[in-house]
Amino acid sequence: MILDGKALAERIKTALTEETAEFTAESGVTPCLATVLVGEDPASAVYVRSKRRSCAKIGFESRHHHLPAETSQADLVQLVEDLNSDASVHGILVQLPLPSQMDSDAVIDAIALHKDVDGFHPRSVGHLALKKEGFVSCTPAGIMRLLEESGIDPSGKRAVVVGRSAIVGLPAALLLTHANATVTVCHSRTAREDLQAAVEGADIVVAAVGRPHFLPGAWIKPGAVVIDVGINRIPDPDRPRGRLVGDVEFETAQERAGWITPVPGGVGPMTIAMLMSNTLLAAKRAVR
Repeated sequence: MILDGKALAERIKTALTEETAEFTAESGVTPCLATVLVGEDPASAVYVRSKRRSCAKIGFESRHHHLPAETSQADLVQLVEDLNSDASVHGILVQLPLPSQMDSDAVIDAIALHKDVDGFHPRSVGHLALKKEGFVSCTPAGIMRLLEESGIDPSGKRAVVVGRSAIVGLPAALLLTHANATVTVCHSRTAREDLQAAVEGADIVVAAVGRPHFLPGAWIKPGAVVIDVGINRIPDPDRPRGRLVGDVEFETAQERAGWITPVPGGVGPMTIAMLMSNTLLAAKRAVR
């Protein structure tokens, strides 16, 4: 069966729209997400526009700051600190990647923890590891919501996360561990034979390595759940801009998997839905 992240994300946004209207009516506060884009990266611009459209649809205020690519790191950090100090801003999103002259970690570290709706701050990741209150990185949170809404319980299952980034792979592994799965983390440097053995034995496979068709569909255990986080553009003679594919060889995998996310339309829409959920949560925490 297809895990339709696009359809679920729309249902979540509909519920958030109602919840936001109630919250604003009761508190007089409109949730506000500040987005920051540095430079002219086309993909980043598309992502930010999508997030801002979601804000407008749900009833949030969206404040956008578009800075030139030559902006200094000091000026960007100053903007972040100004947003930290603005009580009317509840969430801050600095779109990655940043230009090469900037240290992304230092910029993310500058975001106030209570406004880190992306869940990228080191302390947010630490809170997740220790099961303390905080914001969970949006893509891993979306993965878990997809599993939950589909009636898939990770407890007692063998899960493999392919990818170890602090944004997706490691938080996903932590969330699955908290859900009582037995988790193995692999990555691009894992020996190919070891990777194959791990995937072939897994009840749940989360692919987040960022390489097109990195995992052959033939490796998927019959009946397994496949969550494909990868979004990779490959050449296609029928499409001038190429086509998007995941990290898993979808055509073969879907014949073996019990559940599988499509690319696009799987995890991507869930990431934005979870960002919106975190922003509303930040606003609620600000007034409680």
